[in-house]
Amino acid sequence: MADAEFTPHSEDPKDRNFVTALARGLDVLRCFGPNETELTNTDFAERTGLPKPTVSRLTYTLCKLDYLIADPRKGTYRLGAGVLHLGFGVLAGMEVSERATEVMRDLRDGPNSYITVALGERHRLEVVYLAVQSSRENVSLTMHVGSRLPLFFSAIGRAILVGMGQWERETVFDLVRQETPDQLEACMESLNRALEEYRDCGYCRGYGEWRGDVNGIAVPVTSLNGARVYGLNTGGPSFHVQKEELEGQYADRLKNAAQVLGFHSKST
Repeated sequence: MADAEFTPHSEDPKDRNFVTALARGLDVLRCFGPNETELTNTDFAERTGLPKPTVSRLTYTLCKLDYLIADPRKGTYRLGAGVLHLGFGVLAGMEVSERATEVMRDLRDGPNSYITVALGERHRLEVVYLAVQSSRENVSLTMHVGSRLPLFFSAIGRAILVGMGQWERETVFDLVRQETPDQLEACMESLNRALEEYRDCGYCRGYGEWRGDVNGIAVPVTSLNGARVYGLNTGGPSFHVQKEELEGQYADRLKNAAQVLGFHSKST
């Protein structure tokens, strides 16, 4: 599975409240991709665009704080227990994730054993998976907690966009203008399509767009206190999970699951 491409945070020189050093340190931690356990200072520099001396100071500091662990023999770094502590702390604090396991498992255990179900939340221009119920077959999507998908070009990402308030969407489009201005028009078209789909049928579609061999549908889930918007999707390999089955047998099940997890409304 190919996660969304890493993009460093954009800096606004006019924003006096923005702590550049902190943002750069977090960018270093975000460099690790799926199945990557070790990276070098050169890797960090190439991915963040930062000078190597700056990267060296950042990795030294992150090691001191236990967010990275250095291997002096190989000149590599791996994520430390500090990052895991932060991640599990965030997951534990999300009330929707506490109720998600059983609901998602029931949705996954439907008529098609190739179905995978996932719950995700937006981080900048990506969706990060918070919980996953993988299919019951050996041939399945290699999804896992922490997997990243493009916000505008996946069913779950569009579902999150649909569930947002207008002010949050404006914030997202500000990020698009800063980080991927060449995709602004495509992102606007994607949002308009998502709003139309959700208005007409109550879910967002994704057939071979994020990955050519994957079909899926998704709905927004708003937390009970209204503070967070998640996406809940169901799908699988296109040669085992067809559009007609998703929309005919799983769409209503997906909407019902969203109702249980939070507040799911068909209005936009």
